[in-house]
Amino acid sequence: MIGRNEGARLIACLASIGDLRQRAIYVDSGSLDGSQARAMAAGVQVLELGPDVPFTAARARDMGFEALLRRWPELDYVQFVDGDCALDPNWVDAGGALLDARPKLALACGRRRERYPERSVYNAMCDREWDGPTGSILECGGDFLVRVEAFSEIGGFRSSLIAGEEPELCLRLRERGWDLWRMPREMTLHDANIIHFGQWWRRAVRAGHAFAEVSWLHRASPKRIWQRQVLRALLWAALLPITLIACLVTPWALLLLLAYPINVARQAFRGGPRSGEAWRDALFAVLGKLPEAQGILKYHWHRLVGARASLIEYKSP
Repeated sequence: MIGRNEGARLIACLASIGDLRQRAIYVDSGSLDGSQARAMAAGVQVLELGPDVPFTAARARDMGFEALLRRWPELDYVQFVDGDCALDPNWVDAGGALLDARPKLALACGRRRERYPERSVYNAMCDREWDGPTGSILECGGDFLVRVEAFSEIGGFRSSLIAGEEPELCLRLRERGWDLWRMPREMTLHDANIIHFGQWWRRAVRAGHAFAEVSWLHRASPKRIWQRQVLRALLWAALLPITLIACLVTPWALLLLLAYPINVARQAFRGGPRSGEAWRDALFAVLGKLPEAQGILKYHWHRLVGARASLIEYKSP
């Protein structure tokens, strides 16, 4: 388990793991809310990341994995859980049985759901985002059961990544010939707690930063991870200033802005007429290209000037 200032969410996470806490480790990233004491009170071993290197979820997970293997070197599988998630009581047995039966599977994941999708449109969109295809997959999120052999073979997470570390890990696993699988069953309850527009915007900036950094790191890979996402975000974000400049020549250039509502409609009607929910998701998908572009530009600026990126946090305590 990993976390940073998760508060009540961490308490729910600790309660959900039940007897697994006997072989559980919690890695904290500089929490100021007493998370470390809560985990110790629950009987879980606690490790803390030092502040000398920027906090990242990837670094925390790697530290926890290494500590588990030092203490229990006989482990075949390790379950990663984010501190804002509660684990389904039947998940680990189901995931372990699948990995037992399929030796070429590096990891298994299941359905992550939002605990409170009714509290905001942003939580509801997260819930639909988690509803990915089942079966063979290209990537997963932060909650998954992984084969120790596979994880160790690729050296774990890339600890410097501030976001996007899970898909980057999955890419390297697939390049080594491992398979990934999502089961059609419950795995975790997640509490995004995104209530305000500003939180949603920062989360999209974080996504853009991940798109840029991971695609740049693997720019020579034939799998071309996230290169389309980077190009789309930059093109859609550039349309607005291009239109404003073109208006200095002719007011007809304002017609270029029709591309935005047309794209919203195209996404809303993808697969046939949809509900108001689909229109809302499509609107935010198009609007989200702006903060994504901000994150992309932020990454490349830091890369060019040699600056070290810091966490992009969006969640309320």
